Amino acid sequence: MRNHIVRFTAVALFALPLGSPHAFAVSKEMVQLQTQVQQLQDMVQHLQTSNDERMGVIVNLVQQNTDNVNRMMAAVSQLQAALKLENDQRGSGTTQLSTQIQGLNDSVDELKTRIANLTTQMQAIQSQLQNVNGGMPAQPGGGPAPAVSPGPGGQAVAPSPAMPAAPPADQLYQSALRDYNSAKYGIAASEFSDVIQNYPQDPLAGNAQFYLGEINYRQGKYAAAVKAYDAVLEQYSGNPKAPAAELRKGQSLIEMGQKDAGVRELRMLVQRYPQTPEAQEGRSKLNGMGVRIYAAKPSAYPPTSP
Repeated sequence: MRNHIVRFTAVALFALPLGSPHAFAVSKEMVQLQTQVQQLQDMVQHLQTSNDERMGVIVNLVQQNTDNVNRMMAAVSQLQAALKLENDQRGSGTTQLSTQIQGLNDSVDELKTRIANLTTQMQAIQSQLQNVNGGMPAQPGGGPAPAVSPGPGGQAVAPSPAMPAAPPADQLYQSALRDYNSAKYGIAASEFSDVIQNYPQDPLAGNAQFYLGEINYRQGKYAAAVKAYDAVLEQYSGNPKAPAAELRKGQSLIEMGQKDAGVRELRMLVQRYPQTPEAQEGRSKLNGMGVRIYAAKPSAYPPTSP
């Protein structure tokens, strides 16, 4: 009996070292996992603090840009009123005011898209915080633990980050408008085309189409400009840029030597949008050419022979 006890003790002592490394490895992995969880918690806390600071800055920028838009709109209203007073002169002053109004409208568009972009960033930050706080399962110790999946050899592998989404329409449009105002016409044309291609139903697509015409007009490519303005009038007839597109189309045709077609477009502009600054400029252009604003109606009676 004593021999059996000795043998059992010997076997147990021999087997004990074999199990110790495995237990030590498991304990080491647990320590590493707890360390990683703590690091992740610190990162989340830092992200929350950073996002709170960014949120405050964005809210301030939104307020500033809103104030700028209000001031710009007031300036546009004043110029429109001045343009009506200058209507009788039909001179260069009217054209200059119209140019100033168009520039202010461009600036207002840029500020509006900037505000929309900042609002989108605020929503993205809020969504990011919700995903970080709600997408982490609780660990046994009480804190959140990262969602991991087993990799080769049983090692924990962090999930791959999601692919970034395509930029929203307002961001693309804002970038294009900024490049357009900086006379970077090649880049702006590509960006405006991206807005039209990716967001054809968005209201900004009509604006982007108009600015494609403006780029061609400023570069003296009047035939291409006419096609772009036609797209605005045919596909986005309710767009606020439609009167300006009609005006620019008439001016482009006149520059191309197609006087009759250009006069026809300017007359159509006056008839369709009689109260707009573009119609005022159209009247001024027709008067300067010595052309009647409205085409003469044919007489009901044939001319009598002498």
